[in-house]
Amino acid sequence: MFKVQASASEALRDVLRDGMVIAVGGFGLSGIPADLIDAVRASGVKDLTVVSNNMGVDGKGLGVLLEAGQVRKVIASYVGENKLFAEQFLAGVLEVEFSPQGTLAERLRAGGAGIPAFYTKTGVGTLIAEGKPLADFDGETYLQERGIVADVALVKAWRADTLGNLEYRFTARNFNPVVATAGLVTIAEAEVIVEPGGIDPNHVITPGVYVQRLIQSSARVKDIEQRTVRSRPVLASL
Repeated sequence: MFKVQASASEALRDVLRDGMVIAVGGFGLSGIPADLIDAVRASGVKDLTVVSNNMGVDGKGLGVLLEAGQVRKVIASYVGENKLFAEQFLAGVLEVEFSPQGTLAERLRAGGAGIPAFYTKTGVGTLIAEGKPLADFDGETYLQERGIVADVALVKAWRADTLGNLEYRFTARNFNPVVATAGLVTIAEAEVIVEPGGIDPNHVITPGVYVQRLIQSSARVKDIEQRTVRSRPVLASL
């Protein structure tokens, strides 16, 4: 089944609505589906619940949705790079549900696997456990975490074929595979799109059965949150 759409706005045309849950792949600015995020902003949908490892930075990544006032709630593990996020949270405009990073990954994986809940030791005895069921297993206390199923999942791949099989590259892989399985509708953007058979089957990380729509990423600079460099010593010639 050919899944390539003409643009991000076309891929999202009939799936966005106010108050929906959107899961987004990426880690900071690495591996984010920037074109799809921009299309969500342009659509004007509001009261969104966004599930992502974090909310990008001011003016970039998911930060653009905060700037537009489109986000009501965030489920994330880390939010320290975004000043506007802090301002909205402290002002009571933005609801925040913190989830430990590994727990968040497992909640997305569980949702994609049809597992409604699971137990973990992470967070027991902390604020994370407030209001959640506890149970003892083999003499240890665990807390129950719910799986996450999003109305729409947005992911970024390095390479895809027209059937929606996805291959990720290096650290841009991060949360994308678990997000891709957790959406009722999954839309991917890829830097390279090839015909079926153009990806070694051993390199397919997200099978096309999980992906409903696909777009070609636009050429853009890959932003870095904090560039830290050091001079390299000059090696003596041999």
